[in-house]
Amino acid sequence: MVKLFNRENNLDAYIAASADEAQVANMLHNSTWRLGEEKSWHLDQNNGQLLLSFEDGTFALAAAQIVGTFHHKDSTFMWGWNHPSVLPGLKRNASIVREFGKEQKAKELTRGSVTCTEHRAWELTALAMRLNKAKGAYRVEVKPGVSMFLNFSDIQIAHEAQT
Repeated sequence: MVKLFNRENNLDAYIAASADEAQVANMLHNSTWRLGEEKSWHLDQNNGQLLLSFEDGTFALAAAQIVGTFHHKDSTFMWGWNHPSVLPGLKRNASIVREFGKEQKAKELTRGSVTCTEHRAWELTALAMRLNKAKGAYRVEVKPGVSMFLNFSDIQIAHEAQT
């Protein structure tokens, strides 16, 4: 686990650097396989796979972890490790952040739910990405007013067979 001084400004800098890294990673994904331009998504919690489909028949498949959900109405972020709808196998990345938060004595990382902005939810997702060495961060709207934040890795790109 990454060790930092127990000083808030160092943790904030670490989280900011994580967000920068996630932004660069996602820009690279966008330029190479068009992350963010998909027409649909599907997350299978039973096997931990995120499937993204594109208009041209291309598919991207990646192992995924649920970092948390953001509720826009009350600006709360619920960590995946605390979420009753998240299956145990998809809580690993969020749980690693929780352990890191305990080491850093950071309440924001150890409370089951925190009040924050959507931007901060992205930053927390980026922190999970960095701590878990994931390949990217992703957000989907699961229902009106609720977004789910994910980490993904092991990306496989496939093209629909031509007939």
